[in-house]
Amino acid sequence: MKIAILSSNPKLYSTKRLVKAAQERGHEALVIDHMKCQVVIENDHPAVLYNKQLVDNIDAIIPRIGASVTDYGCIIVRQFEIMKIFTTAKSQAISRARNKLRSLQILSKAGVGLPKTVMANHPKDVKQLIDLVGGPPVVIKLLEGTQGIGVVLAETAKAAKSTIEAFTGLKQNVLVQEYIAESKGTDVRAFVVGNQVVGVIKRQGPEGEFRSNLHRGGSAIAIELTPEIEQTALGASRALGLRVAGVDMLLSNRGPLVMEVNSSPGLEGIEKATGRNIANDIIAFVEEKIRADETDAVGV
Repeated sequence: MKIAILSSNPKLYSTKRLVKAAQERGHEALVIDHMKCQVVIENDHPAVLYNKQLVDNIDAIIPRIGASVTDYGCIIVRQFEIMKIFTTAKSQAISRARNKLRSLQILSKAGVGLPKTVMANHPKDVKQLIDLVGGPPVVIKLLEGTQGIGVVLAETAKAAKSTIEAFTGLKQNVLVQEYIAESKGTDVRAFVVGNQVVGVIKRQGPEGEFRSNLHRGGSAIAIELTPEIEQTALGASRALGLRVAGVDMLLSNRGPLVMEVNSSPGLEGIEKATGRNIANDIIAFVEEKIRADETDAVGV
């Protein structure tokens, strides 16, 4: 097979691991910078150009779309979908996962456990927002934040009021979320590939930091997959339509609560913590889906 990894940086750990895993399994792998692609929209002849060359004979794509370029990245993924090329993440699923409010609404409808969350468009009554999630401390998030950026823990009502007013004064929409004290500054990431959770890690933020993102100096250890974590992770990824996902959860007294579902989860932290070749799991999943599609096509 010929597999394209859509990535703006071929030197990233995740990109290199996917290329290596594909090659080790006997496939041709190439990295395509989606930001340098163009789409050709024509009846019966949809196409993608990369470096002025037609991209053809591709069997599957693995999108690694950064948060800052979601819109254009989804355009390129959608064009490959129109060309009937298999993708591990469909454009609609990527778009759903990237919009924090929309993803929470979809997860809520699906019955997935969530922290209580409120939002208003430039709210006038900040106190009501804080009270609706149980009062301080509260977590305040920008809708467009990623990797812990734009996430603030406000320990008092005064701090929450100041933070919300500062964000809304900059014309930024915010989510106000209950603080899960029993999580004690840790969260859990479950890595989903297809219908299986292939790895679970617990992430701990550095001293004095409630955000546990590895990009912000957090650490990770492998933990046991429990039925509750598995059910929540699979339910969240299915609700959003993601075939490969990193589901971030807080372990609360009422069970796992999903904070976010990542459509382009990094491989470095979870592979090193678990010792599992998750890049290989992803390529194996691509093989399985391509074989299934070919079988359906010939009616066997």
